[in-house]
Amino acid sequence: MISLPRLYAIIDSSAGMSTQDLLAYADELAAAGCPLLQYRNKSGNARVMLEQARAVKKHLGDSVRLIMNDRSDLCLAAKFDGVHVGQEDLSPESVCKIIGPERWLGVSTHNPEQLNEADRTPADYLAIGPVFATSSKERPDPVVGLEGVSRARQLTRKPLVAIGGITRANAASVIEAGADSVAVISDLLREPRKSAEEFFRILR
Repeated sequence: MISLPRLYAIIDSSAGMSTQDLLAYADELAAAGCPLLQYRNKSGNARVMLEQARAVKKHLGDSVRLIMNDRSDLCLAAKFDGVHVGQEDLSPESVCKIIGPERWLGVSTHNPEQLNEADRTPADYLAIGPVFATSSKERPDPVVGLEGVSRARQLTRKPLVAIGGITRANAASVIEAGADSVAVISDLLREPRKSAEEFFRILR
């Protein structure tokens, strides 16, 4: 079974972040001790995504485990270490055939039924959320709350990532509810190195 860091840092370049800014941001998170970063871009421009992903991989090398959001094809093309898929993406079984057994596979879930189903797949870890209200999705799923995290913990023995509206103010309560790791986008944007270091101190 894989081991996830307490902080699952997500770099979201959907808002038009330049490659230079993206690399500077990734540098800050890596300097804070983040051993894993997910690259996320919901703009749908595959060429830009691949260019940025390859730049991140070249810049960070093997010092950080890199996860591609949604796109198993770009995960392979950019030589990333894994892929994270949602409910509307390829099935976990199909993704596994593409990326092979050596790369990590994560699956997003939003309710007990989805989590039960994902638990029976080859996924290495599962995500549950949104735990709290979030602004990173145009049409977010219903909030599951800390109760949803606790319920998810009871339903799977796989590593569990909680996502959605998680900040330094509420992260500890999410871990206490049963999550192994918290995925964060917004609360890392300002002073990313300092923010990430604070997360690690809080979640020790």
